[in-house]
Amino acid sequence: MAREVRLVGDNVEMGVYPLAKAKEFAAELELDLVEISPNANPPVCKIIDYKKFLYEQKKRDKVLKAKASKIVLKEIRFGPQTDEHDYEFKKKHAIKFLEEGAKLKAFVFFKGRSIIFKEQGQILLLRLAQELEPYGKVEQLPKLEGKRMIMLINPKK
Repeated sequence: MAREVRLVGDNVEMGVYPLAKAKEFAAELELDLVEISPNANPPVCKIIDYKKFLYEQKKRDKVLKAKASKIVLKEIRFGPQTDEHDYEFKKKHAIKFLEEGAKLKAFVFFKGRSIIFKEQGQILLLRLAQELEPYGKVEQLPKLEGKRMIMLINPKK
């Protein structure tokens, strides 16, 4: 516990005071002595209504949280031997997702012995990445994880 504190605020004269004197000021004003910056030397305190301070801080946090962007992840699944029509259909959906600002996870799922076609799966994902170039940027190139080959694409701002 510090012996001296630096008082700041609207309703007090700023300066360094003994802790007891600072508490006296707070009692006179019928407010609370709140430590703002504990790591400073001496610690910085402010005389304010603590409940009001908490309320405003909660309100500020809520506004910041509302402004924060929420990342949506959309998935598109292919087989190693997806035919042209299905590929085009899924590509249209991928474009729509990226235009909406969602992150895209495209993957090729290998069932049973179809793992022998992993080159085809990689070619399919790289072709998709190349065709989606105007809409998004590849974050992670195709990578085999178990029976899935995964690629991530971020939307362009």
